[in-house]
Amino acid sequence: MFERWGRWIHRRRRWVLAVAGAALVFAGVWGTGVFGALTSSGGFDTPGSESAKAVRIAEQDLGRDEADVVVLYRGPATVDDPSYRASVERALAALPQDKIASTATYWTTGAPQFVSEDRRSTYAVLRLAGADEGARSDDYKAMRDELTEVGGGLTAAVGGSVGTETAINEQVSSDIGRAEGMAMPILLVLLVLIFGGLVSASLPMLIGGVAILGSFTALHALSYVTDVSIFAVNITTFLGLGLAIDYGLFMVSRFREEIGHGASVEDAVAATMATAGRTVAVSGVTVAVSLSGLLLFDQNFLVSMGYGGIATVFVCMVAALTVLPALLAVLGPKVNALSIRRRARTSRGWWGRLAHSVMRRPVVYVVATVALLLALGSPFLHINWGGVDARAMPEGAEARVVAEALETQFPRNATSPIEAVVTGTSDRAAIQAYGDDLAAVPGVTGAAVTGAEGTTTRIAVTYRAEPNSGAARDLVQKVRDVQAPPGAHVHVGGMTAEVVDQLDSIGGTLPWLALLVGGATFILLFLAFGSVVLPLKAIVVNMLSLSATFGVVVLIFQDGHLSGLLNFTATGAIDPAMPILMLAMLFGISMDYEVFLLSRVREQYDLTGSNTAAVAAGMERTGSIITSAALLFIVVIGAFATSGITFIKMTGVGMAIAILMDATIVRALLVPAAMRLMGRANWWAPGPLARFYGKYGIREGDSPAPARSRLEPVR
Repeated sequence: MFERWGRWIHRRRRWVLAVAGAALVFAGVWGTGVFGALTSSGGFDTPGSESAKAVRIAEQDLGRDEADVVVLYRGPATVDDPSYRASVERALAALPQDKIASTATYWTTGAPQFVSEDRRSTYAVLRLAGADEGARSDDYKAMRDELTEVGGGLTAAVGGSVGTETAINEQVSSDIGRAEGMAMPILLVLLVLIFGGLVSASLPMLIGGVAILGSFTALHALSYVTDVSIFAVNITTFLGLGLAIDYGLFMVSRFREEIGHGASVEDAVAATMATAGRTVAVSGVTVAVSLSGLLLFDQNFLVSMGYGGIATVFVCMVAALTVLPALLAVLGPKVNALSIRRRARTSRGWWGRLAHSVMRRPVVYVVATVALLLALGSPFLHINWGGVDARAMPEGAEARVVAEALETQFPRNATSPIEAVVTGTSDRAAIQAYGDDLAAVPGVTGAAVTGAEGTTTRIAVTYRAEPNSGAARDLVQKVRDVQAPPGAHVHVGGMTAEVVDQLDSIGGTLPWLALLVGGATFILLFLAFGSVVLPLKAIVVNMLSLSATFGVVVLIFQDGHLSGLLNFTATGAIDPAMPILMLAMLFGISMDYEVFLLSRVREQYDLTGSNTAAVAAGMERTGSIITSAALLFIVVIGAFATSGITFIKMTGVGMAIAILMDATIVRALLVPAAMRLMGRANWWAPGPLARFYGKYGIREGDSPAPARSRLEPVR
């Protein structure tokens, strides 16, 4: 199938490139409009949960209570000085009133939470008039400069939900440009060193560019049918660029190998598609299946990442299996043009010697590598889950400065309380008694009614604990356990309650994720290699590698090790959505390298029938390419590790660590040692499944027959 496709591409290479060029122009014009089409509202909440119901009921019955814009004022005098009040009120009155639905200040509410402990700072809460997120964002941008204009010796800083979202949008756009500007020159230099020529080095870069524009176009299209998080741009960009360059490296390397053996251009393209092309297809489907597990979750952040990731992988596959072979068909032997050296140096012999060395002492290597991976993963046992807050932004960012001031200078948790929304009663005495019960809960510092209309009342519960702490999550449950007023219903929400509900939701979905991704991966690898043992081994090894990665992530981003070097603020907690996202991406990417290695091993095993020789030959032929691919991917991801958004940085650093371990400890040591121990059992499948593979396996029609189903002596 893949060989026939390669010959078809060769015959129609110029037509294929013409269509690809037109698509690229469209992507460049329309796809780059993606930044204005995505949502920056997070998507970390859990629709249908108690906290989400609390928000919905409160907004429906009491109106929006969101602090769209928070303007923090500070002056040399206290808020009791009449001139202080006059300056603030004059500044607020000068704002375009048609864009503001309501304004709340210390002087309009008399609420003490609007005043800092030293009484020199206060803040105004503005609820914008826009009917939706986009309209409110436009309202904010229209008056952003005016918000900080205040006299009387006061200073002003702007935060709030809309202000923070706008700042994040701008940070994401800046991060994308900086990361691409950093990664592209380094990638080109490395590819030139790997291939020894400018033409061959430019091909993976070209496919990477196609992948970036294609991923932007896919996300823009998705935004018309579902909300897509702004953070999907970062994730899909480095995923698309990394996969595209990996696939390009695999394909170009195999094509040059075939040309070097004297094959005609058409035969070289066909052989490349039948081998490396098949590997790319299996790898791409495996990565897409892994990412599809994100669609099982309730959180829109994860769902949008799943859609965006799947679309990006599809773009990479299409580019690698159509555009790249067409380019190779046009270039032919000229793929080696503009060489910087006569003959690319090779490290094949070194990889072969390493494989034989490992397989002479397989037990030692298996025990040592497994012990190392488990030790690296052990910090994950003390992980502390928490939500994303303003500290995810760069230190000194205006929105973060405002959020931190509200948290440290004003009454604790005044802006992030636990909220109890009471429905079904208008009995003020009963509600007062319920509020008194809430205030009596250990750890609670106060409970006050912040809104009432008809039979719906909202009560804000303040507390001593840090919102992301386990103590705060325990407090949410205690608040939920308080008896509701007679005949009433209570829904408890707020930021900490959202984290509690998020953890419950993710915990309930994880087994289904494992079943889907593990089961689908098992089936795909069986169809690719005709073995039931290799898929199980691959899944177990991947989980070991992932556990080590998550352990290191906890050490760095929760416990704060290397926070100074990496320039972020450790919050002591990790948002539960991020490890899930990393799990889905890394499981697929790790399988990418596994498929590439095992494809070569399978080729050799079918030719020789010797497991040991096949493993050594497979490593000899793929070791340098896998290492090069991993290095290139690390460069891409490492560039995104410079992001000013902490959880994007965490994803980049975590994935770079995982890929480094996968290409060294796992792929170079653990996999060959494990395959040596299992011997020919690696290729075993029960008789019926072996026959099924022979009929439906993902292989070329002239490939040798699959290994026999019975176990044979280890060789």
